[in-house]
Amino acid sequence: MRWTRKRSAEVAPARGPVADTATPDAVVASPDGHRNAFILMGLGGATLAAFGLGAIAGIFAPVFLGLVLTICVHPLRMWMQGHGVPRGIATGTVILAVVAVLLALGYAILVAFGQFGALLHNYSDQIVATAKDFAAWMSSIGISTGELDDILAGFDPASLLAFVGGLIGGLTGTVTLLVIVFTMIMLMAMDAGFVPALLRQLYPVRPLVVATLVGYGANVRRYMVATTVLGLAQGIIDAIALIIIGVPGAFIWGLLAFVCSFIPNIGYFIAIIPPIIFGALVGGWPTVIVVIVVYGVINAVVQSIVQPRVIGKAVSLSQTITFFSVLFWAVVIGPIGAILAIPLTLLVRLILVDSNPAMSWIRPMIGELDETKVIMAQFDAQEKAERKKRKAEAGHRGSASASGHATGTGAPPGPAG
Repeated sequence: MRWTRKRSAEVAPARGPVADTATPDAVVASPDGHRNAFILMGLGGATLAAFGLGAIAGIFAPVFLGLVLTICVHPLRMWMQGHGVPRGIATGTVILAVVAVLLALGYAILVAFGQFGALLHNYSDQIVATAKDFAAWMSSIGISTGELDDILAGFDPASLLAFVGGLIGGLTGTVTLLVIVFTMIMLMAMDAGFVPALLRQLYPVRPLVVATLVGYGANVRRYMVATTVLGLAQGIIDAIALIIIGVPGAFIWGLLAFVCSFIPNIGYFIAIIPPIIFGALVGGWPTVIVVIVVYGVINAVVQSIVQPRVIGKAVSLSQTITFFSVLFWAVVIGPIGAILAIPLTLLVRLILVDSNPAMSWIRPMIGELDETKVIMAQFDAQEKAERKKRKAEAGHRGSASASGHATGTGAPPGPAG
């Protein structure tokens, strides 16, 4: 031990000059010797959390849905209390508003399922004939259709109706889910009355946490309300357009377009497939082309022009992260995860990035591109100026070379020495 202390004392002074002459990169890199281990630990924790959420998806999904709905209707409570309405009446009004919206949506879905069953029954023969034509076409180009022929041979419209009936029975049988959602809405609506006071109490101690929580609520509310309004408008326009085109089941496909508007990137393709199929049954390729064009124009106007202007910076996520979040949350907590993908991803961002000042460097990488766009504009302007400069220099050299050739051929010989 004495030798060790002596050796350490000898080595320590020797490190002084080396440390003084170390490069900045070495100084910065020295505290992060275990970075790879930390990354692996983080990935392991994220995997464990994902499996844990998947195990309790039946509870987590309705609880988080109740939280999102409570966040969306919170301004109604604040407006009523600001106008002198008692807190209890404001809470009851908020609960009734959310329940009314959910009941209206549930009723519309049940009606749509009923109409869908009748639609399948009416067009079952045409569906079978179209499928047989498709199988014959695939056989003509050398693709085996044995499994498809077996399916068509055993096709029975009653089985489709039974399938739809099973779906309706599954929806009506999820009493536990409905009880959890309504209970959480009631409890969260009552607890939300204390949120402003709690935030004021917490702000002197944790100002960043309060700011991120308020920002998360505002961003989720703006996204969900804007998506709901624009999705409703898109569904109504789609239904009216399908009625004009003559595609059966316009109400069903309009409701499907509304629900799929909450699924970024993928929802449009899910919503357009059924109208294309039934449009092909009643009108052939001309109707299919019209449906594709109409849906494409409506989707482009609503989701590419109107929605970004309304939502603004509420969702600062890149397209890649948005698409992956839809797939990830759908796998973890089921189909409702695709609808709640953006609020869930914003919650993860709140925990890992927004509430941690040390992680501010990663913001541009996940979607905050304001500063990046400015830098890109500067780079583009610089490259454009360099291209103009090179073009001007090349033109100047070309003109100088042409002038030199002309001068060399026409100039008299110099005087003899």
